[in-house]
Amino acid sequence: MKFFMNRKKNILIAITACAFFVGVLYFSSDGERPFEADSGVRLVMGTFCRIHSIAADVLSAQRSIEAALAELEKVDTLMSDYKEDSQISKINKNGFKQAVEVSESTFEVLQKSIEYSRLTDGAFDVTVGPLVDFFRSAEKKAIAPGQQEIEEVKSKIGFVKLKLNSDSRTVKFDVNGMRLDLGGIAKGYGIDKAIEAMQESGAIGGMIDVGGDVRCFGKAPKGRDNWLIGLQDPGRAKDGLDMGETLLDLKLTDSAIATSGDYRRFFVIEGKKYSHIIDTTNDSANDELTSVTIICKKAIDADALATAVSVMGIKKGLALIEDMPQTEAILISKRADEPMAGFELIKSSGAEKFINCKSYRQ
Repeated sequence: MKFFMNRKKNILIAITACAFFVGVLYFSSDGERPFEADSGVRLVMGTFCRIHSIAADVLSAQRSIEAALAELEKVDTLMSDYKEDSQISKINKNGFKQAVEVSESTFEVLQKSIEYSRLTDGAFDVTVGPLVDFFRSAEKKAIAPGQQEIEEVKSKIGFVKLKLNSDSRTVKFDVNGMRLDLGGIAKGYGIDKAIEAMQESGAIGGMIDVGGDVRCFGKAPKGRDNWLIGLQDPGRAKDGLDMGETLLDLKLTDSAIATSGDYRRFFVIEGKKYSHIIDTTNDSANDELTSVTIICKKAIDADALATAVSVMGIKKGLALIEDMPQTEAILISKRADEPMAGFELIKSSGAEKFINCKSYRQ
């Protein structure tokens, strides 16, 4: 069974045009193996989601899928900046005027965000919201932003201006106009919590894919030793549910992966392309990389690191990954010598063991 990655693509409008399953698809047991169930394609956290469960019986398989979906929806309710009543929206609205109390889950994600901001020297920064909004507005107006305007927006950005109080579990902004955007970490956190819910509900194996952030655990589907995840070829990417062609398959066991790329989401202003992954120090993402895939144990870490490495670029990004235990990266860059000739694959030192050699092509 193969699942395809569609990284951080807002495809809400596509759901009305596509047939999708609202129930659970069951795969009968052969009497020797546990029962398998698949959620079909669901819509959660602003993107498509798919959950596959392996359990001893049909009820456990169904319960684990529904428990996982409930956790994902809970995280979305707390952390979506598109929902006016979410905790993140309340922080964005009131965080400069007063300290805003939040749940343990939201506080945990914000603490983790600051840890990654410090680790990456700000390459990962959840206070990037004002700059994302600024480029989105500039695209709608079709007017390239001036440097003075950009500098004004950047004055509202910076993880050091985000104040967390662990005693009161509150969040506050140092500067008026700051805005949080957890798009680079909340999905990963939600997947990790959903995996926990699956295990507590009786699943002995499973996979969750939310918009290209994937984590799997335990027994693999019938006939396989590992879970196989297709890494999309950025040169042959398509839109919606048609993922185009895959460059290679990754074989995973008890692992998470996340991919960030500039080949699906970007801004185009006066003919210039700006990645949706924004470097707050240089106003756009590092343009060396078209795709970054991180493989590690937890989805929250893979999610944050995929964004950070996309900003840091090849040299700094790989150096960071090589220093981190149980963490690997597969980077895809445009060929420096022949930009129109295609892409170059760059791997961290331990990434090769995750690649299914039968699927790989260059």
